[in-house]
Amino acid sequence: MRKILILLSLISISLCALELQWVNSYHEALLKAKKEKKNLMLLVTSETCRWCKKLENTTLIDKEVVQRLQKDYVVVQLTRDEDNYPKVLKVASVPATFFLDAKGKPIIKQVIGYWSAEDYLSYMDDVDFKLGKKKY
Repeated sequence: MRKILILLSLISISLCALELQWVNSYHEALLKAKKEKKNLMLLVTSETCRWCKKLENTTLIDKEVVQRLQKDYVVVQLTRDEDNYPKVLKVASVPATFFLDAKGKPIIKQVIGYWSAEDYLSYMDDVDFKLGKKKY
Protein backbone atom coordinates (compact mmCIF):
# COMPACT_ATOMS: atom_id res chain seq x y z
CA MET A 1 0.00 0.00 0.00
CA ARG A 2 2.80 2.38 0.85
CA LYS A 3 4.45 1.76 -2.52
CA ILE A 4 1.22 2.61 -4.29
CA LEU A 5 0.93 5.91 -2.37
CA ILE A 6 4.53 6.80 -3.21
CA LEU A 7 3.93 5.99 -6.88
CA LEU A 8 0.77 8.11 -6.96
CA SER A 9 2.66 10.98 -5.31
CA LEU A 10 5.41 10.81 -7.90
CA ILE A 11 2.91 10.77 -10.74
CA SER A 12 1.06 13.81 -9.38
CA ILE A 13 4.33 15.70 -8.86
CA SER A 14 5.45 14.97 -12.43
CA LEU A 15 2.08 16.10 -13.80
CA CYS A 16 2.27 19.38 -11.87
CA ALA A 17 5.77 19.97 -13.21
CA LEU A 18 4.30 20.13 -16.72
CA GLU A 19 1.85 22.90 -15.92
CA LEU A 20 2.60 26.49 -16.73
CA GLN A 21 2.91 28.72 -13.69
CA TRP A 22 0.90 31.74 -14.79
CA VAL A 23 1.55 35.14 -13.23
CA ASN A 24 -1.57 37.16 -12.41
CA SER A 25 -0.63 40.65 -13.61
CA TYR A 26 1.41 42.29 -16.33
CA HIS A 27 3.31 44.42 -13.80
CA GLU A 28 4.14 41.41 -11.62
CA ALA A 29 5.26 39.44 -14.71
CA LEU A 30 7.63 42.24 -15.78
CA LEU A 31 9.20 42.36 -12.32
CA LYS A 32 9.63 38.59 -12.28
CA ALA A 33 11.08 38.57 -15.83
CA LYS A 34 13.67 41.19 -14.87
CA LYS A 35 14.57 39.34 -11.68
CA GLU A 36 14.90 35.95 -13.39
CA LYS A 37 16.49 37.37 -16.57
CA LYS A 38 13.78 35.86 -18.74
CA ASN A 39 11.53 37.10 -21.49
CA LEU A 40 7.80 37.48 -21.10
CA MET A 41 5.05 35.61 -22.90
CA LEU A 42 1.79 37.52 -22.58
CA LEU A 43 -1.38 35.75 -23.65
CA VAL A 44 -4.52 37.84 -23.99
CA THR A 45 -7.78 35.91 -24.14
CA SER A 46 -11.48 36.41 -23.49
CA GLU A 47 -14.00 34.41 -21.51
CA THR A 48 -16.09 33.41 -24.53
CA CYS A 49 -13.37 32.72 -27.10
CA ARG A 50 -13.41 29.09 -28.25
CA TRP A 51 -10.02 29.43 -29.97
CA CYS A 52 -8.54 30.68 -26.69
CA LYS A 53 -9.84 27.57 -24.94
CA LYS A 54 -8.48 25.35 -27.70
CA LEU A 55 -5.04 26.99 -27.42
CA GLU A 56 -5.09 26.56 -23.63
CA ASN A 57 -6.28 22.94 -23.77
CA THR A 58 -4.01 21.67 -26.55
CA THR A 59 -0.99 23.77 -27.45
CA LEU A 60 -0.27 25.21 -24.01
CA ILE A 61 -0.27 21.80 -22.37
CA ASP A 62 2.04 20.23 -24.96
CA LYS A 63 5.10 18.89 -23.14
CA GLU A 64 7.69 20.60 -25.36
CA VAL A 65 5.84 23.93 -25.43
CA VAL A 66 5.49 23.92 -21.64
CA GLN A 67 9.15 23.01 -21.11
CA ARG A 68 10.39 25.81 -23.39
CA LEU A 69 8.05 28.37 -21.89
CA GLN A 70 9.07 27.40 -18.35
CA LYS A 71 12.76 27.58 -19.25
CA ASP A 72 12.83 30.89 -21.12
CA TYR A 73 9.73 32.88 -20.19
CA VAL A 74 7.62 34.30 -17.44
CA VAL A 75 4.08 33.59 -18.62
CA VAL A 76 1.10 35.81 -17.93
CA GLN A 77 -2.46 35.39 -19.16
CA LEU A 78 -4.79 38.36 -19.15
CA THR A 79 -8.39 38.88 -20.14
CA ARG A 80 -9.07 41.49 -22.83
CA ASP A 81 -11.22 44.38 -21.60
CA GLU A 82 -10.75 43.32 -17.95
CA ASP A 83 -7.05 43.27 -17.10
CA ASN A 84 -4.44 46.00 -17.34
CA TYR A 85 -1.68 45.86 -19.93
CA PRO A 86 -0.05 48.56 -22.03
CA LYS A 87 -2.47 49.84 -24.67
CA VAL A 88 0.48 50.04 -27.08
CA LEU A 89 0.00 46.25 -27.27
CA LYS A 90 -3.07 46.55 -29.43
CA VAL A 91 -5.29 43.49 -29.17
CA ALA A 92 -7.62 43.41 -32.15
CA SER A 93 -8.63 39.78 -31.70
CA VAL A 94 -7.96 36.91 -29.34
CA PRO A 95 -6.12 34.81 -28.55
CA ALA A 96 -3.20 37.20 -28.92
CA THR A 97 0.28 36.13 -27.86
CA PHE A 98 3.05 38.66 -27.29
CA PHE A 99 6.69 37.65 -26.85
CA LEU A 100 8.29 40.56 -24.98
CA ASP A 101 11.66 41.27 -23.43
CA ALA A 102 11.97 41.96 -19.70
CA LYS A 103 11.31 45.67 -20.36
CA GLY A 104 8.03 44.94 -22.13
CA LYS A 105 9.31 45.58 -25.64
CA PRO A 106 7.98 43.22 -28.34
CA ILE A 107 10.60 40.84 -29.74
CA ILE A 108 8.49 39.70 -32.68
CA LYS A 109 5.08 40.87 -33.86
CA GLN A 110 2.09 39.55 -31.96
CA VAL A 111 0.80 36.09 -32.76
CA ILE A 112 -2.94 36.13 -33.37
CA GLY A 113 -5.19 33.10 -33.15
CA TYR A 114 -4.92 29.43 -32.36
CA TRP A 115 -1.75 27.62 -33.42
CA SER A 116 -0.71 24.00 -33.04
CA ALA A 117 2.18 23.10 -30.76
CA GLU A 118 4.49 22.73 -33.75
CA ASP A 119 3.61 26.21 -35.01
CA TYR A 120 3.85 27.73 -31.53
CA LEU A 121 7.34 26.25 -31.15
CA SER A 122 8.21 27.80 -34.51
CA TYR A 123 7.25 31.23 -33.15
CA MET A 124 9.50 30.61 -30.14
CA ASP A 125 12.27 29.69 -32.61
CA ASP A 126 11.68 33.05 -34.32
CA VAL A 127 12.15 34.79 -30.96
CA ASP A 128 15.37 32.84 -30.35
CA PHE A 129 16.61 33.76 -33.84
CA LYS A 130 15.79 37.44 -33.32
CA LEU A 131 17.70 37.35 -30.00
CA GLY A 132 20.69 35.62 -31.63
CA LYS A 133 20.16 32.39 -29.70
CA LYS A 134 19.41 30.28 -32.76
CA LYS A 135 20.61 30.20 -36.33
CA TYR A 136 18.61 28.98 -39.33
